[in-house]
This record gives sequence, structure tokens and C-alpha cells, in this order.
Amino acid sequence: MQTKIPSSHKNRTKTNQVYKRIKEFLILFFIKVANVVDYLRNIFRNLFSNRLEFQEFLKQCYQIGNKSVGLISITGLIIGLVLTIQSRPSLVNFGAVAMLPSMVAISIIREMGPVITALICAGKIGSSMGAELGSMRVTEQIDAMEVSNTNPINFLIIPRVLAATIMIPVLTLYADAIGIFGSWLGVNIKDNVSLALFISQAFKSVEFIDIVPAIIKSFFFGAVIGLVGCYKGYNAGRGTESVGIAANSAVVTSSLLLIIVDLIAVQITDLL
Repeated sequence: MQTKIPSSHKNRTKTNQVYKRIKEFLILFFIKVANVVDYLRNIFRNLFSNRLEFQEFLKQCYQIGNKSVGLISITGLIIGLVLTIQSRPSLVNFGAVAMLPSMVAISIIREMGPVITALICAGKIGSSMGAELGSMRVTEQIDAMEVSNTNPINFLIIPRVLAATIMIPVLTLYADAIGIFGSWLGVNIKDNVSLALFISQAFKSVEFIDIVPAIIKSFFFGAVIGLVGCYKGYNAGRGTESVGIAANSAVVTSSLLLIIVDLIAVQITDLL
């Protein structure tokens, strides 16, 4: 004869399991927060106390620009074309076709250029940093640097973070220029407008407050991409599959943080 387990005992067991899972989640969460804080502390401490590896910094700047410029060129051109082609019919209905260059230029400079460029670089650069440093961790190259009294933070991470912080604004300006050129091509599908006249109309309504905040937030975008990509790769696991996990996690995490940073930047800009 089977003995029935009281329902109160079952409920108590389920409650204990839920509490246990919540406890494990909180422990893992605070461990990750502590690791991130320690990681940032080490970076800032080495950034201001040690000499910058300038050759490595220049190498990373070149690699970031060289790896991204082709994709950003194509994307910027398409963004300008699509914005122009999609916006023109609506402006025609209101007889405001002359406002099309200014509208597209403001849209690209303020939002589309910085955000799209940052997301592309998060996928291209962030994954590259995560995979490269992750493979170095798996093959114990980072451990060898620590044993040989070489600071891996100063040699591997800081040049990459600074290079991403500086190159993302440069790529953003390039994407803005290509996007405006693509808009001019889109306008000339239906009309015949010279490039000089189009640029004059495009920048007629662009103001200082449109350009500077966009460039400033692109610096933060670059810092986020560099910090997240290096963190995921530097703290990768020991197995070979951890390299792919680090690269994928770097892309997902940095993309999410970029959207959050952009949201905060938009709110701050509206208050100015």
C-alpha cells in the first residue's frame, strides 16, 4: 500500500526549490558583478599608472578601421538610399520635397549613423576581440604572460579599448558622409540635383546640437564595444567551445548595452 505524500509537504518542497534557485541566481549575479567591477578597476588602474603600448594601439586602430570600413560603406550608402526613397513620397504629398536633404541629413547625423555604425562594429569588432582573447585564454597564452611578469591588461586590453573608443567616432563620421552621398543618389533617381546644391540644402538645418552629441555618444559606443569584447574574451572558459561562446556573448551583450547607452544619451540630449 502506497503512502500518499501530504500536499503541504509537496508545496513546501517546491517552495524550497524556488528559494534555492533564487539564491543560486543571486550568488552568480553578484559574482559576475564583482568580476566586472574588478575588471574595470584593473583597466582604469593600468590606464593611468602604466605606459601605453603605442605600437599595439596603432595596430588595433588599423585593424578596426580596415575590418569595418567596407561593410560600413555599403551599409551607409544603403541607409541613405532607403531613407530618401521611403521619405520622398510622403514629402511630395505635402509639397515639401525641398526639405528632404535636411531631413535625411539630420536623421543620419543624429541617430542612424552612430547607432548603425556601432551595431555593425559590435558584430565585427566585438566578436573579433572576444574570439581572439578567448583563444589566447584557451591556449594559455594569457597565463604565460602573467607568469613571465607581463601585464596582459596593459598589453592586450587597454590598446583594444582605446582603439575602439577612438575609431568608432571616426567610422561614424565616415558613415554619415557615405549616407548623405547615398541620399543624393536616391534624390537623383527622380530629380536632377547637383551634389553641391544637395549638400548645401542638407546642412541648412543641421545645427551644432545635432553633431556634437552624436559624436560624443559614439565615443561611449566605442568604449562599450571594446570593454565588453575584451571582457568576454579575457574571462573565457578553458574549453575550445568557450571561444565561440565568448564571441557570441560579446556581440549580444555589447549590442544590448549600445541600445541602453543610446537611450540614456537621447534623454540627456533632450534635457540640454
